[in-house]
Amino acid sequence: MADPRGFLKTTERQTAVRRPVAVRIMDWKEVYEKRDGAVVKNQASRCMDCGVPFCHHGCPLGNLIPEWNDLTWRGEGKNAIERLHATNNFPEFTGRLCPAPCESSCVLGINQPAVTIKEIEVSIIDEAFDKGWVKPHAPERLTGKTVAVVGSGPAGLAAAQQLTRAGHTVAVYERDDKIGGLLRYGIPDFKMEKHHIDLRIEQMEAEGTRFRAGVNIGVDITWEDLRSRYDAVLIATGATKPRDLNIPGRELDGVHFAMDYLVPANRVVSGVEVQDQIVADGKNVIILGGGDTGADCLGTATRQGAISVTTLAIGKQPPTERTAGQPWPTMPTLFEVASAHEEFGERTYLASTVEFIGENGKVTGVKVAETEFVNGKRLPKAGTETILPADLVLLALGFTGVEGEELSDQSQIALDDRGNVARGDDWSTNADGVFVAGDAGRGQSLIVWAIAEGRSAAASIDEYLEGSSELPRPVKTSDRPISV
Repeated sequence: MADPRGFLKTTERQTAVRRPVAVRIMDWKEVYEKRDGAVVKNQASRCMDCGVPFCHHGCPLGNLIPEWNDLTWRGEGKNAIERLHATNNFPEFTGRLCPAPCESSCVLGINQPAVTIKEIEVSIIDEAFDKGWVKPHAPERLTGKTVAVVGSGPAGLAAAQQLTRAGHTVAVYERDDKIGGLLRYGIPDFKMEKHHIDLRIEQMEAEGTRFRAGVNIGVDITWEDLRSRYDAVLIATGATKPRDLNIPGRELDGVHFAMDYLVPANRVVSGVEVQDQIVADGKNVIILGGGDTGADCLGTATRQGAISVTTLAIGKQPPTERTAGQPWPTMPTLFEVASAHEEFGERTYLASTVEFIGENGKVTGVKVAETEFVNGKRLPKAGTETILPADLVLLALGFTGVEGEELSDQSQIALDDRGNVARGDDWSTNADGVFVAGDAGRGQSLIVWAIAEGRSAAASIDEYLEGSSELPRPVKTSDRPISV
């Protein structure tokens, strides 16, 4: 284990330092300064190597966290990345983007700040890339079987890498011009720069995975045609259908879905020319929704030069510490300050949006009222209405399921009552040889669940093609996060 007395000698939780606000809002680079190896090693020493490591259960991937914490403390980075890669295909993604349910279930977190698991994880993989330890793992033999993976987000990429290493010929289809799904254009660079994706794609190409960017399945190739070309198909398109807010004034110019704002902005940052881009420069911006997507919009609007940004959330402000109703080791809902919240803007809770106000067809304001709870429902309180000035309104209210029109029309693949692709215990759909993983089947969720589902679905596809499989299955379709 790491230092047996480490958690007694080091009780302070120390994470990577964020660059000064005045500096980082002038560019799109990641907000964190280079991590200090000595600090990471010291933090790794706090891991107690518990007899029952609840962090394993908190992580859907079953990451061997105490093992690579110990190896980090001992300075054995090459062994640490081998243990990390044993369960996680893409720690450079999860270490930057996952909200870390493993830390919520860390045993040390009962009476001390939890181990900085994410910081240690991303430090391990960054060192591994820097020192050339991340090598291609080409299959020892080819099976002659072919698999199409539709969608190049974390679920699709994880499944593709597993299936390629099992010896199958895998082609990943992506409708965007570059591989990565929402990792590429949905996540701003200040959270994760895109060279991390490029490095991993280089490894996968060297292993034999084939990538087909700019191909929209259902439009350029029908789903039926795709199925006829391949021995198996995996649907990993994500849950990209946005949740709308149908209130008076919704049709006004200037009211947009969050992803219609973020994706073009991220394209521009990557050097792609975008026509008719939505920009926040010189505008009063209102963001509806207090989650990660809303924070991404805030950070983007700040860097574009917004005059003001106000984030509205309909519910109460979450507590800063666990409540009795969310005990350890559950993942609690807490008030969080993302890097974007440090930089600019205001956050308002208990704000019900009543109407979008406009002139000459353009939005000029948002009418809001205080939220009151009536019979368990959140409703606007009469007599509390006020109008906030707004030139740009962004709806960051989550997602309701897959964009499934072509999928259902062309393949008769069934959707469930939540608008996601229906699936069985083996990740299969109602169509023979067609499987689903990630948000397309689960609904909007965490990146770590997407990777875990991609790995598990790959094992089922391998078994479907070969009769058996030695690939790992970290999760079942029925699994859900620890909650109460």
